[in-house]
Amino acid sequence: MQRLRYSRYLKSAVIILDIVIVAAVFVFFFLQRNKYDYLKAQSEENLLSLLLLSLFWILLSGRTKLYNIPRNLIYTLYVERIVTHIFIFLLGIILLARVSNNEFLKYERFWIAITLFTILFIVKSGIFFLLKYIRSLGANHRNVMFLSQNLSSNILKNTLSKRKDFGYKIFEQPSEKIELDELKKFWKEKGIHTIFLPSENTLEKKLEEKIFTEAENEKIRVVLIPNIIQEQFMKYELSYIESQPLLIPTKFPLEYYTNSVLKRSFDILFSVFFLVFIASWLFPIIAIIIKSTSKGNIFFTQKRYGYHDEVFECIKFRTMIENEESSTKTTTKNDYRITNFGKFLRKTSLDETPQFINVLLGNMSIVGPRPHMLLVDDYYKPKISRYSIRSLVKPGITGLAQTRGLRGDNGENMQIEMKKRVLADIFYVKNWSVILDFVIIFKTIFILIKGDKNAI
Repeated sequence: MQRLRYSRYLKSAVIILDIVIVAAVFVFFFLQRNKYDYLKAQSEENLLSLLLLSLFWILLSGRTKLYNIPRNLIYTLYVERIVTHIFIFLLGIILLARVSNNEFLKYERFWIAITLFTILFIVKSGIFFLLKYIRSLGANHRNVMFLSQNLSSNILKNTLSKRKDFGYKIFEQPSEKIELDELKKFWKEKGIHTIFLPSENTLEKKLEEKIFTEAENEKIRVVLIPNIIQEQFMKYELSYIESQPLLIPTKFPLEYYTNSVLKRSFDILFSVFFLVFIASWLFPIIAIIIKSTSKGNIFFTQKRYGYHDEVFECIKFRTMIENEESSTKTTTKNDYRITNFGKFLRKTSLDETPQFINVLLGNMSIVGPRPHMLLVDDYYKPKISRYSIRSLVKPGITGLAQTRGLRGDNGENMQIEMKKRVLADIFYVKNWSVILDFVIIFKTIFILIKGDKNAI
């Protein structure tokens, strides 16, 4: 079965569309300057500027990976790429206006920048979600199969099964015993595009080599799944002690002083703004309702692990009747301890808003891994490798895992769901950026407006 792929044509069409938008905005503002003599005198120079900017847009995409969009790319990271690319491109427009004698760019650069940012952001987001929607309907999918499964591959399969918008159609291996001839026939019949295989030695060495060789001959990709239990998730860089070479772990982004200062400054400004302009009237209203609907304190504090596993008092609005199990029992679905108003606070995440006080005190950050109850962390630390990487940054009011819907107690699937949550937290620690924080904040606001179905 021949696998026809149109992604390269789609990518070319998107690149052309982007250049057309850049040119159209440029021409639109150029034509607004309605002096014919001016137009005639500047037309050649403006055409050159447009060509330079178009070339800059394409060359820049090689660095920002704007058009390198795998189907499993999440919107959070895609927005980061869009914003980074457009921002650098707009700086290019400003720089060109300063170094050239182009009067048009000098006068119109601000409005060109604003217009381009708005249009391109909307168009590219629209294309992204349109593709996601098409794939969720079953179109534009890729046929994949898992060979020799283990815990890591089961977690991946669970994710791909839930995320229909990634556009993967999963096939199981034809029989329990792997026979190469039968496997090759199966690949052709089903049009298999990708094979997922655990990176650890789960197959006989000779069989594994034959699978790689035959897959290469059939133009099938073999993707290795690292063992999340043993994998160190570290990148290394070459260093020296005198002439002795060493491979040392690279620093995480927030281990750099300038990045940590930048994040802390934003945390202080954001929390002060919230506490002064929103909490000043919102907190009294919530406090009155809590006090009038149930007996007990307005606030609920609980010990949580923070930065470098230092214990701090996490502040929340009380959402339960006062009980002796608050520090020994996690919240479950339809928990009898939750008050009626508490359900509303949890659904809207308003119960978490007092944690802006924790942010101001320096115990927490606006964005970071969500802090768990001590007993939860103590339970999972020895069971999930690299769990402690979460503590290399301050815990957050919101985080990447929460914007992916990885929150709450899911009962039987909690072990797998917690591993997914930890993987998301580790990804955040390793790939932090200012733009990523902003994207997570905006996604959190969107989820709060829409309502979080995973909140319990």
